[in-house]
Amino acid sequence: MKIWIVWLPNVGKSTLFNALTRNYSADAQNFPFCTIEPNIWIVNVNDKRLEKIRVAVNGQKIIPATCEFIDIAGIVEWASKWEWLWNKFLANIREANAILQVVRIFRDDDVIHVNWKVDPKKDIEIINSELILADIETLERRIIDNARKAKSSKEALEAQIIYERVFKDLNEWKLAIDVIKNEEQEYFLDLHLLTNKKFVYAANVSEDMMDISQEELQEIIWVKNSKIVPICAKLEADMIEMSLEERENFLTEMWLITTGLDNLIKASFESLWLQYYFTAWEKEVRAWTIPIWATAPQAAWVIHTDFEKWFIKADTVNWKDLVEFWGWHGAREKAKVRLEWKDYIVQDGDVMLFKFNN
Repeated sequence: MKIWIVWLPNVGKSTLFNALTRNYSADAQNFPFCTIEPNIWIVNVNDKRLEKIRVAVNGQKIIPATCEFIDIAGIVEWASKWEWLWNKFLANIREANAILQVVRIFRDDDVIHVNWKVDPKKDIEIINSELILADIETLERRIIDNARKAKSSKEALEAQIIYERVFKDLNEWKLAIDVIKNEEQEYFLDLHLLTNKKFVYAANVSEDMMDISQEELQEIIWVKNSKIVPICAKLEADMIEMSLEERENFLTEMWLITTGLDNLIKASFESLWLQYYFTAWEKEVRAWTIPIWATAPQAAWVIHTDFEKWFIKADTVNWKDLVEFWGWHGAREKAKVRLEWKDYIVQDGDVMLFKFNN
């Protein structure tokens, strides 16, 4: 899962990236465009279930699910006119599965806002406008290329009608993801439209705003069909050097259950309709990322591509039962292990042991 962190300079994006990666690899200086080359890091998904499962099965090690975050240059209004930087930006961001927009909510006179005023709605409008302009250019080229084919091909003509409708919507400043229907997505797969990607919003708040509600965030930001996660980048950065125990004590003192970063990663998975299941034995306990509608053979495929073809069945148990009854043997004695076949839809938290015929 690739998540690209973007948006206006000086909103706390690079500070957030530092906290995400638990290091200081991103340059968090206080001026626009200080991040030119992408900073890339693989982030482990923090899930306390893994350690409980490891203890239950006496596993030697844990391999968590991962998420790839990429931090790139902040955009400013009319960024598309800065051709050399804009082209570099586009080349990078088209690879994203989802786009994480860091929106500045906090107010601090010592941190310069690129537009000299903290206005989250305006910031989002600026960024969306730049992305829409890029999509208009991309789609216009496709319409021109497809026009000749549409004269002799019914399929191309159908595509042309869809392209032109979406092109009109983009010119009315609508996001592609809001106007392209599910059954039309196949026409746009190779175009990699920027506004046809899932958006996740990290609302960078001050420390005294961490209890802000979703309703209040919606009133401040006003985005639809997207996840909004309140997060205090400064607070997260303060926890970088803390041990796990120190971090938990710190969160308790702040009346918080989980970190904003954990919530952000969870929201990223949910926005892409992803989940993970576990495999567990003495050698290792591991989380595997799959779509929420994945069948058992498709879940096996992420371990090895041939496993889907060879799949017969899977011993399956809920992670809580595996932990409560101390491993596979105890769970089987209590009749908690189920035998699932090819049509089984894997659930989040399933622990699976696959059987194959090769």
